[in-house]
Amino acid sequence: MSVVADLHAHTTVSDGTFSLPALVDTARQEGLDAVAVTDHDRYHPELSVPVERRDGLLVVRGIELRVDAGEERVDLLGYGLSETEALTAEVERLQQDRIDRGRRIVENVEAELGVDLGIEPHEGLGRPHIARAVVESEADYGTVSEVFDDLIGDDGPCFVAREVPDFTTGRELLEEACAFVGLAHPLRYDDPGAALELAADLDAVERYYPYDRPVSPDDAEALDPRPVEAAIADHDLLATGGTDAHETDLAVDGLPRGAWERVRARLPEPVELP
Repeated sequence: MSVVADLHAHTTVSDGTFSLPALVDTARQEGLDAVAVTDHDRYHPELSVPVERRDGLLVVRGIELRVDAGEERVDLLGYGLSETEALTAEVERLQQDRIDRGRRIVENVEAELGVDLGIEPHEGLGRPHIARAVVESEADYGTVSEVFDDLIGDDGPCFVAREVPDFTTGRELLEEACAFVGLAHPLRYDDPGAALELAADLDAVERYYPYDRPVSPDDAEALDPRPVEAAIADHDLLATGGTDAHETDLAVDGLPRGAWERVRARLPEPVELP
């Protein structure tokens, strides 16, 4: 499958390692038609319109928002974002919560490992920042995934939960601000079926995503995409997707031409940048 649009990427504004110029440059190098900036709970300050064209590349302004769906927390992706007072107020609240929560996780990890991570809590702070600091510290950890598995994953001894909006509130905030709203990575949740039931109230769902196992109905060890495809068909949803880039890889997964053309039709016309 040829990827022409990667609609799930993070930058240094949240917990990614891409600057916006580096993300745009990488998208061009990969031959993409479009890339979406979907930082966690933040607007990217260098984007001011829902969609812009930079030397032929479409850059979609988006956001990823975690919400509480009752039995589980899930992630919503809003695309073609225009700021609203209500969403801006929630983003500001979430950033303060991230600072407070990050400080507590850092304190927990430092106490658990007996190291100084040298992290000053700040807006956009996420667990990947903390995990990278652990790997770079004197602690005996070689990878970010090991830090999550042992310390700061959802069931880890140093984990601290965030105060996130409920599903209905988050969806309504994004619907007011965005061209369309989708469910992120449905096969990552503990109960994918329950997560996909939420898609009935959304516009889209991520079909194309680089899970840590192959996505194929023919492999007993693989994830089965058929429930996702059924939800798309049953609820007339857009099929979205992307790398979920936190490092510097892009176009690992994303939309083929046909899916991108359907998504493109739902986005506002781009603003041309010089």
